[in-house]
Amino acid sequence: MPVDPYILLLLGTVGLAALLPARGTAADVASVASTAAIAFLFFLYGARLSTREALEGLKHWRLHTTVLACTFVVFPLLGLAARGLVPTLLTQPLYTGLLFLTLVPSTIQSSIAFTSIARGNVPAAICAGSFSSLAGIVVTPLLAAALLGNSGGGFSADSLVRIVLQLLVPFLAGQVLRRWIGGFVTRHKKVLGLVDRGSILLVVYTAFSEGMVQGIWHQVSAVRLAGLLVVEAVLLAVMLALTWYGGKALGFGREDRIAIQFAGSKKSLAAGLPMAGVLFGAHASLAVLPLMLFHQMQLMVCAVIAKRRARDPERPAVTPEPAAGIRTAVGTGTRSG
Repeated sequence: MPVDPYILLLLGTVGLAALLPARGTAADVASVASTAAIAFLFFLYGARLSTREALEGLKHWRLHTTVLACTFVVFPLLGLAARGLVPTLLTQPLYTGLLFLTLVPSTIQSSIAFTSIARGNVPAAICAGSFSSLAGIVVTPLLAAALLGNSGGGFSADSLVRIVLQLLVPFLAGQVLRRWIGGFVTRHKKVLGLVDRGSILLVVYTAFSEGMVQGIWHQVSAVRLAGLLVVEAVLLAVMLALTWYGGKALGFGREDRIAIQFAGSKKSLAAGLPMAGVLFGAHASLAVLPLMLFHQMQLMVCAVIAKRRARDPERPAVTPEPAAGIRTAVGTGTRSG
């Protein structure tokens, strides 16, 4: 049962924001730095994505369409259905965060890792995760505008403009410049990966600092958090079952079903946190809490499932050996002929 070390860093950042929140001038500096970090983060995303590989992956369009439907159709529908749990089990701010969680694109790295462990279709998982992340830059804000409205407290039509300027424009710039900087980005992948994670930590610190200053954390109790965990556990279980058995109903083979299950049931923390910072502003701390909890839960559960799938027996298409009596009769007939 893995515990993502990055989750520990995120929790440490939340603790730092609780003890030493940025105020006044420091808050302004942190906000500007966070905005720049988000733009740079999506610039790197654009520089890394190989357009040629993405186009080649379109050959397996049925699988990718299935994953996209799970990510941006089935997940949001389940999120909307959870509206009935307010206020009995969830508060409105926690529900808003839960609904936002269902709008976020799928993961790339962990989907690939778990698909590989389970002996699934790794190339399909790579393309499915890439397509989902690419589509999420446009689809997630549009879905948020349609489904969240002003319930995010600070989310408005202006947020779409900020999304375009902070996420889409840097991403497209990275794609345009990939021809010249793609090699550099590939060679320094590890260092730039640290920049990615550092940028997200800065976004989290800024969001939770604003939340602490405004006192919105007083809205959350231990009972409500427990209720949120139960709801997310059910959500994950439903999506894992739908992607696995739905893939079978659609006629996909075992390897493709594994890729569909791991890519179609997961949500990206790396993409969701920066988007929440842009969409929700000072209310981003409560909005990203469900995503942070779901991220850790999906890692733990999918790790167990991947290891169990890896132990599945191989099923080679070999004709069964005939019984002893039949084998003798056939052999006798051959000799007499």
